Amino acid sequence: MTLQDDLAPPLLAPDEPPPVIEANTDSTSPFLFTCDHYGRAIPRALGDLGVAAQDLTRHIAWDIGIAGVAERLAADMDVHLIAQRYSRLVIDCNRPFAAASSIPQISEATEIPGNGGLNANDVEARQRAIFAPYHARIAQVLDARKARRQPTILVSLHSFTPVYAGVARPWHIGTLYQHDNRLPPLLLESLRAEGDLVVGDNEPYAVSDTTDYTIPVHAERRGLINSGIEIRQDLIADESGQRQWAARLARIFRTIEERLHASRLLTA
Repeated sequence: MTLQDDLAPPLLAPDEPPPVIEANTDSTSPFLFTCDHYGRAIPRALGDLGVAAQDLTRHIAWDIGIAGVAERLAADMDVHLIAQRYSRLVIDCNRPFAAASSIPQISEATEIPGNGGLNANDVEARQRAIFAPYHARIAQVLDARKARRQPTILVSLHSFTPVYAGVARPWHIGTLYQHDNRLPPLLLESLRAEGDLVVGDNEPYAVSDTTDYTIPVHAERRGLINSGIEIRQDLIADESGQRQWAARLARIFRTIEERLHASRLLTA
């Protein structure tokens, strides 16, 4: 990631919140949770991006329900959580810059007028204000964990819409991965053992270098144990669902941590 510091004016005003949200920064857990689509804030300078208010609450703007799950799960397990509060319509923090969906002009079937006709400075302002600090913080935390020889299991938390482009999705939860063969099989086994779940194996999405950023860059390049998780949004749209899923995942992750320790796979 190369940003030219001299070209783009600051996007965020001094009184606007920074993109990074954290919890449990002193955690000693091997788990590290990230949440790329936690929030749906839009910098004041961008207005509403020309998008109707009701569309800014839809899945195109953020991962509905995952903020509540992430907060409860991190609190329950005392895990360090690093999340990002600005809408994916401003810039998607889980996309390489070359991807068309990095700053989408159309999301599903909804046009995003405020993302049309951007020049290089406009694009760089978003990269510098939102994308760069978020990923710099993840990298900084991972460097510090390695320096103190703290093992890391990176889990990227997401949610997905029950219907996309008119097609219903049957899965309750899915695991997303590319190269790691340590955590995903254990996670799939544990989720399927619950008995009441339709579990996706790289469904409804799969991780790749061209469509994803957090796992390929932060986890795979460092050789970390990792997986993405996608929970269907209708299951976590309210506090009750968020609490239930956080409790379920906390129980599963604790069991998996024990199995990884027993297999001697948890190393710094």
